[in-house]
Amino acid sequence: MSSATASAARADVVFLLDVDNTLLDNDRVIADLRRHLEEAFGVASADRYWVIFEQLRGELGYADYLGALQRYRNQIEHSGNGDHRLLQVSSFLIDYPFADRLYPGALEVVDRLSGFGPTVILSDGDVVFQPRKVWRSGLWDAVQGRVLIYVHKEQMLDQVQRLYPARRHVMVDDKQRLLAAMKEVMGDHLVTVFPRQGHYALDPANVGRYPAADCTIDAIGDLLKLDIGALFGAASKEFT
Repeated sequence: MSSATASAARADVVFLLDVDNTLLDNDRVIADLRRHLEEAFGVASADRYWVIFEQLRGELGYADYLGALQRYRNQIEHSGNGDHRLLQVSSFLIDYPFADRLYPGALEVVDRLSGFGPTVILSDGDVVFQPRKVWRSGLWDAVQGRVLIYVHKEQMLDQVQRLYPARRHVMVDDKQRLLAAMKEVMGDHLVTVFPRQGHYALDPANVGRYPAADCTIDAIGDLLKLDIGALFGAASKEFT
C-alpha cells in the first residue's frame, strides 16, 4: 500500500520510520486489547483469539487483528456460540486512541527529522487496521501523507527508493532482523537506527543474533538530542 507519489527531486536524505514499537508503543495496545477481551469474554476465549491471531500472522507474515477477529467469529458461530459483543471488539480496535500510545517525543522526532529531509512511514501490516492506526495516532499528518505499508517492507526496497529517491536513506526500526535484511540489500547507502524498545528489541533471544545497527539508541526520543548530521555517517555507534 502506498499513499503518496514520488518526490520530484532526489533528496540528500530520506528518513524511513517504522510505527509499531518504534514511534508507537504497540505492546501497550496489545495489553489493552488482551484486557478488553478477557473482561468481555473470559480468559479462555481471549486466549483462543490470540492463538488464532498467531496462526494468521504465520500465514500472512504480518499482524492482522481484524482478520483474527473475523476468523474467531467464524469459529464460534459454527459452533453455535455466536456472541454479538464481538461487534464491540471491532469498535474497540477501530476507535482506539492511538495518539495516546505514541512514545514520548515521537512527534517531535518526526518534526526534527523533517528539517533534514522527507520523513516517510514505512510499515508492515494489513490495508485497513494499520493505516487506521497511523491516521489516528497523528503520524499520517506528521509525515504529510508519506505512508507506505507493505506485507514485507524489506522486500519492497526498490519501490521505496523509486518513490523517495535520496543520496542516503535512514531506517529507524525496533527489529534488528529487518534492519539487517535491509542493510544487506542497500549496503552503505542505508544507515540503520535501532531503538531498544518493545518486546522484540528487548527479547534476549535476539541479542547478538543479528549484525549491530549503525546506531543504537535506548528510546525514540533520544533522536531529539542526537547530532542528526553525524548520524548520516554513523557506524556501529551507541547512544545511551
